[in-house]
Amino acid sequence: MPKADKPMFRIQFHNSNRIYELYAHEVGQARMAGFIEIGEIIFGEHSKLLIDPAEEKLKSEFGNVKHTYIPLHSVIRIDEVERCGKNRILDSDGAIVTSFPGSSIVPQKT
Repeated sequence: MPKADKPMFRIQFHNSNRIYELYAHEVGQARMAGFIEIGEIIFGEHSKLLIDPAEEKLKSEFGNVKHTYIPLHSVIRIDEVERCGKNRILDSDGAIVTSFPGSSIVPQKT
């Protein structure tokens, strides 16, 4: 099976009590300490008849973004993959995911 010209990565990270799963061609350590840099986010081509609302939300959030920087402690996993899947947002309520130990600021509920 021939390899693609560019590698593809699946990145999973926490954001606002949800788990984001993005596919991108570029992933690396950012120049800013404590951040992962993600570039060339891949969005699937859809017909006009079938639209995935979750991917459309991600496309509106990240569609015009050249590079995004994700805090290292928010990253769950980064995988190099052969095929691209759908970008999606998952609820993390009830998920068994342990955060990396470290200092984090938890806002007080008022």
